[in-house]
This record gives sequence, C-alpha cells and structure tokens, in this order.
Amino acid sequence: QVHLVESGGGLVQPGGSLKLSCAASGSDVGIYSMGWYRQRPGQSRELIAALALDGTGKADSTNGRFTMSKDQGKNTVFLHMDSLTAEDTGIYLCSACTVGAVVCVGSGSYWGRGTPVTVSS
Repeated sequence: QVHLVESGGGLVQPGGSLKLSCAASGSDVGIYSMGWYRQRPGQSRELIAALALDGTGKADSTNGRFTMSKDQGKNTVFLHMDSLTAEDTGIYLCSACTVGAVVCVGSGSYWGRGTPVTVSS
C-alpha cells in the first residue's frame, strides 16, 4: 500500500507561481514512477507529467509553464507552476505506480487526495 500526501496548493493571483509537493510512503514493493494530474471543474482528470524515479522514463504534457522534478533518493516529487491563469484552477493530484510503467491505471496505481489550486485576483 502506498500513501501519497500532496501539499502546496492554495490561492494565487494570475501570473503567479506555486510549487506543489508530494511525498510517498508505505510501499514495501517499491515505487517505480510518480506523476501529477489535474482535475479542473467539470472536466476529467488529465495528466500533467510523470517520471520514473530512477530517471529512465517520463511523460510530459506540460506546456512549458509547469516543471516536474524529484528529490533524488526520496519518494518525493514536485510540480513547479509558473504564469498561472484562471484556467489552471483545479485539484492537483499525485499518483504513484508500483508496476514498471511511467503511467499506470488499476492495479499498482495509487492516488493522493489532491491539493486545490485556485487562480484568481
């Protein structure tokens, strides 16, 4: 079982920046990859970025404003978000895969509860 805790969300003005963090714990199997997703109001969950913790693979749907990074040697990842707009408002969720895939669903996939981001003046 993997436990994921996100932090760093909140209210930010348009054009501002935020840094989200996600810490994973509790896996005896080992986490292969972690990722960030976003669920905007009324929309389905979408992948932002994911990466293998050993650096062997990644998936990136960012548009240059978001950058995912990891804490070397720890099961912790970050999402740096710049030039935020109202369109970026939503719940940001962290995911982890214990199967050998950068992005996974179903068995071997785990989710945090999410951290809300609101971009508004």
